[in-house]
Amino acid sequence: MKESDSPDRIAAAGDSDLAAEAVDAIEDLSGVHPGYRRAHARGICCRAFFRPNGLAAAFTSAPHLQQQETAAVVRFSGSSTDPALADLLSPAKGMAVQFCLPGGGTASLVGATLPVFFARTPESFIDIIRTAHKAREGNLGPLELIKEITTHFSESRESFLSLNRLKPPASYAEARYYCIHAYYFIDPEGIRRPVKFEWAPDAGVRTLSLTEARQQPDRYLEDELELRLKAEPAVFQLHVIFGEKDDPTDDPTRAWPEDRRRIEIGRLYLTETISEPAGLLMDPAAVTEGIALSDDPILQFRHTAYRESFYRRSAEL
Repeated sequence: MKESDSPDRIAAAGDSDLAAEAVDAIEDLSGVHPGYRRAHARGICCRAFFRPNGLAAAFTSAPHLQQQETAAVVRFSGSSTDPALADLLSPAKGMAVQFCLPGGGTASLVGATLPVFFARTPESFIDIIRTAHKAREGNLGPLELIKEITTHFSESRESFLSLNRLKPPASYAEARYYCIHAYYFIDPEGIRRPVKFEWAPDAGVRTLSLTEARQQPDRYLEDELELRLKAEPAVFQLHVIFGEKDDPTDDPTRAWPEDRRRIEIGRLYLTETISEPAGLLMDPAAVTEGIALSDDPILQFRHTAYRESFYRRSAEL
């Protein structure tokens, strides 16, 4: 075998091919919107800083989770691939945070208002997107579309049930965001502990009725956030949840039990809205020392898929 044909290189090429296939499937479903992300297309960015409380230091050497305050960029978004879609019509919302590490470099956490993902593997993700595309061509309505997908892909059931329970948020700053993937904390002794993360708003969770939401402008969440931050910072608590034996680390479609130990490890302060920084890439696989990726295939895959989307939109600008 030639060096260029080594297993690592072949795997990397396979991952890239799969990422291109996934982004192609998204484009087939929703069309191409030049210069925009292929998912979570429209968003609003904020300047922020993260203030750790030191409680994570016993479990991880991650530099931004010790004692030092860290600058950050936050991007809120709808889940739609269409940047023109009204906030009400994009039920799930996203919150991505990029930490500027004290020694240079970045690390990211990507969360959503859904506690679980709809696909267990990259292959099933592509199959589900293609199934949705075929169903739409058959003029199925939203409820019929959900039934069609969950009938063929049982792994999607919990995610779509959660989606059906979602109510429109009153504010990006008054929603809970789940970082659905498992990671590992690595402590100074080298001990690994499975963890998940959640962002909980200091202001509490507040939602709108459908009647109230229908009366809002298309971009009411962005408008509300801009007004809110002119008055005072928005604050989120970062919670870490510790997994136990047999809690799945390789399946983002399954939630961990509610009784798992959790602690607050710091607070994120959003101070003002800003234009999106050039080249901003919120990669959930971008971790630092003291944190390791789990064996979740979707988490591993998002690294290459996000870059594929980034390269495509960058070439369109």
